[in-house]
Amino acid sequence: MLYFTQQILLGIHVGAIYALLAFGYVVLNALLRRTNLTHGALFAFCGHTMILAALFGWNVLWLTWPAATAFGTAIALAYALLLGHFLSRHVFEPLRTAAPNTIVAATLGVALALMELSRIAANTRDYWLPPMLSQPIVFAASDAFAVTLTINQLVGIAVSVVLIGGGWVLLFRTAFGRNWQAVANEPLAASLCGVNPARIYAAASVLAAIYAASAGVLAATYYGNISFGTGLAYGLKILFVTAAGSYVSPLAAALGAMAYGLGETVWTGYFPAEWRDAWMLAFLTTFLVLRHSGNEEQA
Repeated sequence: MLYFTQQILLGIHVGAIYALLAFGYVVLNALLRRTNLTHGALFAFCGHTMILAALFGWNVLWLTWPAATAFGTAIALAYALLLGHFLSRHVFEPLRTAAPNTIVAATLGVALALMELSRIAANTRDYWLPPMLSQPIVFAASDAFAVTLTINQLVGIAVSVVLIGGGWVLLFRTAFGRNWQAVANEPLAASLCGVNPARIYAAASVLAAIYAASAGVLAATYYGNISFGTGLAYGLKILFVTAAGSYVSPLAAALGAMAYGLGETVWTGYFPAEWRDAWMLAFLTTFLVLRHSGNEEQA
């Protein structure tokens, strides 16, 4: 029982990172209603940027390690702001009324460009951060086994909860949130009521990029490394998770991503890890097919 409890706690931490990614993805996707392939790339790009900037601050600027980590985080979030604005102005806004496959092709190009920029910046090498806040906190123990989480994991869970909770308040308890919901439901009607859809798209794009970057920073500080090619795998997972959870409700998507993280971790604890992604994606695909079939029968 303690071993199972350990897997659940580990799954909550992994799921919190997925939930942060899924929440940000749906903030923008509820407006676009198009497949956006840049989100996973932003996650990996900003996480990788944080690692490179932190190591630069440590090795070149001679900062203390906490200051170097803060420096790397600030650089990653700054890139997220710039990329969110760039994508809104040059990709999402011009193409939001185009055919759905147009945005798919454009965002795939952006994702590949970000991946290559990360690879070139790192000179095709993997850089690693030292373990941070790795002291274990014991929740339960027996003579043979202890249920623990590190301070790093607890901080990651807390940050994810705060960001998702803050995002929920922003979207459902503020004037911006009301405008966001109006544009998500019907942009033309919203514009006739005095809402500027272009501004809402720009704000949502920046907000989604910040969520992706935050998840990337949390993953980088925990795992110690994010490869420049990681974004495609995470982007595919979030695409499937939001399809199964919700394309229009950020909180529902976050809860679905949390469940996915729990399932992924429990699988790793009991079954071969090399088959984890294949089985989890197969499960999501089966779920989507069955749900679609059920909706057709009801119609």
